[in-house]
Amino acid sequence: MGTVSVSPALKEAFRITRMLDTVLGEDRFDNSPVKVEELAMQYSAKTAPESPIHEVTEKNIPGCMGALVYGDNRPRQWGILYHHDQTPGRRAYTIAHEFGHYVLHRDLIDEDDDFDGGVYCSEDSILRRNGSGIEQEADEFAANLLMPLNDFRKQIPAKSVPNFDDLGKIADRYGVSLMAATLRWLEYTETRALLVVSNEGYAHWAKTSTPALKSGRFIRTRNTMFELPQSATAVTKNYCDETETGIQRPSDVWFPEPVLEMCIRSERYDQEMTLLHLERSAPIHQEEEDVADTFDRFMRS
Repeated sequence: MGTVSVSPALKEAFRITRMLDTVLGEDRFDNSPVKVEELAMQYSAKTAPESPIHEVTEKNIPGCMGALVYGDNRPRQWGILYHHDQTPGRRAYTIAHEFGHYVLHRDLIDEDDDFDGGVYCSEDSILRRNGSGIEQEADEFAANLLMPLNDFRKQIPAKSVPNFDDLGKIADRYGVSLMAATLRWLEYTETRALLVVSNEGYAHWAKTSTPALKSGRFIRTRNTMFELPQSATAVTKNYCDETETGIQRPSDVWFPEPVLEMCIRSERYDQEMTLLHLERSAPIHQEEEDVADTFDRFMRS
């Protein structure tokens, strides 16, 4: 069997996860989520006492959700900033993302003049989990630190078809937003599913599970305006208990096949989240299981 390649982001997240499991127990999520603000400051003080994270602070940083910044003096003293008015779940993920930059990239950020005092992270790279380069690496670190895949898969198996109530319970378990929990689930599910985030009848962005993408079911939102179907709940706004648990839409509403549509609205953020479950007509891809089992193989080694 060939060697399993593990990215630096996954390796660091796994290492800290194993440390937390040892100290707090593997059932620690039954008691509380990761206390990421406390973890970031204590971990940095232990591993880099000359250059730790001194504070985690709320700031008004327009256009950004979070930042990892450093002071003028050497050795560098670091701080994590998060944009004001974030829900606790969004704030936790933002802090974990910036903590990922500290663990993985602080030398690069310090030495490269292009960063000019720190790295500032947009909504696209944190909330939508759609960054590249070091943003993608910090995102990968945050997701695996806050929502370890081995525990997540025990709560929602890869073949399950969760509704927003199921995903909401998972979000509470990990202390993250419903959005973050749904995106994490989409990474490993063996079902064909899509998440669509919309407002005023148009999709702002969408994420697709790998099986759905491989079967040709996706929604284009980059450089285009995708108008939602007129019967979609996000358009009709006929919200009820059934829209959260699922309404069966016939062929040619969303795709040329039936779809189970679930939808909720956030008044705070003035947007809708629609989760689309497609029938299990596409083949299950073995490579999905290989990716999902990377954590287990790493822990065994």
